[in-house]
Amino acid sequence: MMNDLIGQILLMIFIPFAFVALIMPFIKRIAVRIGAVDNPGGRHIHKTVMPKLGGLGIFLGFLLGYMIFGEHSDQMNSVLIGSFVIIITGMIDDICDLKVRHKLIGQVVAACIIAFYGKILLVDVSAFNMYLNFGVFTYPLTILFIVGCINCINFIDGMDGLSGGVSSIYYLTIGIIGVIMGNVDLEFVLTFVMLGSTLGFLVHNFYPAKIFAGDTGSMFMGFIIAVIALLGFKNVTMTSLIIPLLILGVPILDTLFAIIRRTLKHEKIYEGDACHVHHQLLNRNKSQVKTVLTIYFINLLFAFASIVYILDTENKISYYVYGGLALMVVLFVWNTNILFDRKELKKRFKRK
Repeated sequence: MMNDLIGQILLMIFIPFAFVALIMPFIKRIAVRIGAVDNPGGRHIHKTVMPKLGGLGIFLGFLLGYMIFGEHSDQMNSVLIGSFVIIITGMIDDICDLKVRHKLIGQVVAACIIAFYGKILLVDVSAFNMYLNFGVFTYPLTILFIVGCINCINFIDGMDGLSGGVSSIYYLTIGIIGVIMGNVDLEFVLTFVMLGSTLGFLVHNFYPAKIFAGDTGSMFMGFIIAVIALLGFKNVTMTSLIIPLLILGVPILDTLFAIIRRTLKHEKIYEGDACHVHHQLLNRNKSQVKTVLTIYFINLLFAFASIVYILDTENKISYYVYGGLALMVVLFVWNTNILFDRKELKKRFKRK
């Protein structure tokens, strides 16, 4: 039985992986032809014009995996329709740079399809001996959660292999947890099909990248991450939604720091800057590969802590692991400019 399950998982990963890896050169040509490219300069660290339609390849791999391994249902229909909305919104943005509010409209529409048609909802949260039912706030919180996940991955997509790698770690971890917990429903298929598709993309996206995910890819990966989280952790006696969030420790913290940083500087929250986690690490080691691998490692620590939480029925070990990660975050904030310019802060103290 276990051998059959492992065989099925490997097929779910390998088929989309091989398909995406093979079609990505064609996607690259399409991107160049239609003008979906990223020019160097500004906040961008790449030196040449780069095609940025990699998300379309990921989406096509996801569709292939669904057609082979998925089953028809209203929930799956909502995922497919919502994904299509995200892909169209992302492709338009990758070609002609949509305004933030227009992208947000597309994200909200996709989230509403999941909530109102698919009935995939954030009903409650249960973890660390706490339980909270959202009641009348279920629908707005579900939509906010989906939009938040989309933008967490979108925010961190600033370096070769970064968003794809972080997303892959998430899919792998959720897949492992799903097997441990015996979850082999819709989220089981989505998780491993997306893992294969994203890994196939990484073949062409890891440094030096030949193609970027673009908003098409980062928004789609974030969208599916949100759906998987909502689908897979509905049992209020277990971990509910907290564990999927903790697996996304790096992109969530990066988004939170960006909001705080821009608020302190009296800047618009949605305007980009060069102070994200990956920028801070790159300023220190001057290497894209080392920076990306460092973030992978940190995210793997969050993933490991989440698996420990599942296995540790008394939650004693996991509290120590999460405590260590919290200390690591505090030290990172203290030693970088992720929230404020440390040099400017020292100058102010000297004046006083």
